[in-house]
Amino acid sequence: MSEIIHIGDLSIAVTRKDIKNVHLSVHPPEGRVTLSAPTETRLEVARAYAITRLSWIRDQQEKLRNQARETPREFIERESHYLWGRRRLLTVIERDTKPCVTVDHKRITMSVRPGSNHAKRASIIHEWHKSLLHEFIPTLISKWEPKLGVLVAAYFLQRMKTKWGSCNHKAGHIRLNTELVKKPKDLIEYVVVHEMLHLIEPTHSDRFISLLTENFPTWREARSELNELPLSAEEWRE
Repeated sequence: MSEIIHIGDLSIAVTRKDIKNVHLSVHPPEGRVTLSAPTETRLEVARAYAITRLSWIRDQQEKLRNQARETPREFIERESHYLWGRRRLLTVIERDTKPCVTVDHKRITMSVRPGSNHAKRASIIHEWHKSLLHEFIPTLISKWEPKLGVLVAAYFLQRMKTKWGSCNHKAGHIRLNTELVKKPKDLIEYVVVHEMLHLIEPTHSDRFISLLTENFPTWREARSELNELPLSAEEWRE
């Protein structure tokens, strides 16, 4: 169970791990703060370290507060939608045939049955997003399995509120956020490599950071860019 450090109105969840150094993180989208510390670190020492990084924490939280957010999508004519990091306009065609979605270099075209409501249109787009990721993700996994010396037993796509991905180390599974379809493909690759490396090292330990740096040297830039891109404003229930 995590311990909590309180510094004024700031609460920091502390977890102890088999690592050499203290790691402080500010998590999107709401600026939650966590601190990972070596197993034997006293709580007062962790608190003193957090105090020295207080201005950095506040800066990171401010960046997240100012981060662009998508307004809720209405799935109507000439609405902007992001795909693979590029903005495209939506065209909606009503016809009494099976719904489908197509895309060209500037436009996404969605065919829906006459009178289809917002929920139905959202569902059609979401299923299309998943189909695109199901085409793309396996190529990344196949590329990186021999490089990393791991085997992904299965991958899953789902909506996530606060994470781009997660890993079940014991089962050999990785889970990816369907919102990734809106991001540039190189950033999606960073997330996939990150989660695949958790099959080797489950925690964000010094060893994990070393492996990530060795295999994906630009990971810090990728992470920063990923977190600067617009966040979805959808309220998801899981």
